[in-house]
Amino acid sequence: MEISVIGTGYVGLVAGVCFADAGHKVHCVDRDENKIKQLNDGGVPIYEPGLEDILRTAKKRLTFSTDIKKAIEDTEVIFIAVGTPEKEDGSADMGPTQKVVESICQFANGPKKIVLKSTVPIGTAKYFKGFCKEHSKFEMTIINNPEFLKEGAAIDDFLKPDRVVIGTDSEDARESMRELYAPFVKNGNPILFMSNASAEMTKYAANAFLSVKISFVNELAKLADQVGADIDEVRKGFTSDNRINPAFFYPGVGYGGSCFPKDVKALVYTGKENKIPMSVVDAADQVNDLQKTLLFEKLLSHFGDIKGKTIGIWGLSFKPRTDDMREAPSIYIIEKLVQAGANVKAYDPVAHETAPQAIPHNFELCDHPDQAIENSDALMLITEWNEFRSPDFDKMKRLLKEPNVFDGRNVYNPNKMKDMGFNYFCIGRQVLTQKENH
Repeated sequence: MEISVIGTGYVGLVAGVCFADAGHKVHCVDRDENKIKQLNDGGVPIYEPGLEDILRTAKKRLTFSTDIKKAIEDTEVIFIAVGTPEKEDGSADMGPTQKVVESICQFANGPKKIVLKSTVPIGTAKYFKGFCKEHSKFEMTIINNPEFLKEGAAIDDFLKPDRVVIGTDSEDARESMRELYAPFVKNGNPILFMSNASAEMTKYAANAFLSVKISFVNELAKLADQVGADIDEVRKGFTSDNRINPAFFYPGVGYGGSCFPKDVKALVYTGKENKIPMSVVDAADQVNDLQKTLLFEKLLSHFGDIKGKTIGIWGLSFKPRTDDMREAPSIYIIEKLVQAGANVKAYDPVAHETAPQAIPHNFELCDHPDQAIENSDALMLITEWNEFRSPDFDKMKRLLKEPNVFDGRNVYNPNKMKDMGFNYFCIGRQVLTQKENH
């Protein structure tokens, strides 16, 4: 099949490359000329493990261009994968998507299937059906196909999806989408056909529920700190219940990224519009805002005053295996540190370019993790990259001015850290005394 993908951001580029890898001819379009030039030169504008390799093998079935008119004329199935960023009131900014739909209506030379790949508010398909009917002489079929990719594992997620969700009331559209996704569901995982509104809501429901799980365990961890419980033991205890899936029940410094924060706020906004309070989801969002500065509060409680202190940071991206800094907890933590008068040195394996653009405060970006902690008064571990899991602890202790470690992802063993002479602070776990340990 020959298709086009409008938008070569995270979602669009992964989708386009994976469809091409499966044998489809794909026209990828973006208005950013520099990005298109980079892609045509063999470069990749985002960091995603495996993407560069699969792009290389699928290149003969891919075209990258700024010419949206030609892509619309040449293809019947058009995926829209432009951003739907959060506006100040929490709603999704549909301006970019609107412009693409207007272009499709303007340049269409026959019936088109418009696939909304980006996360869009519930009711978007209904709106665009009416808009296209009014603005195009050709039949426009609106299809919802929300993505469920995890950054850092997006290629595997696309090639081997848990499920494919398709929202449409057209049998012809169902057949086209079955054909497109057939190579990816050979393992028997389902293609779930449903109404457009149900598909739109499914994406929000998935992200909102995962956000609730994260905020729930983070609140439990705070309570564990106060009452002397250990959140690791508590987590194992309650997730051993076969009704409770243990995934995402890991405490830390909060969730970030391009999806969870904006999708949670968008669902809350939609609830308000329809006079249905999304109280649970709204609470999860509020808990997450507080969680992002929890590690800073622990550090401030330990030192009292951090003016003039040097704080080393390991990990800046919102999660490992990506350079994505959107809503990353590190942004908020560094802001608090700088405002309190601390000097910040930070290291991240891949966020060399994205971090300085995302953090509007002066800090030293280091080329090696040792640089970040040398002569620092404390280490703050914010993103749990694998290379931070088994460091040379003796060397770490020598490099630090004081052996203070604030672990925002519970990577290290509290008792081992204490035995090695570190002042160790984590989230919801207890350092046992020798007597208690026996």
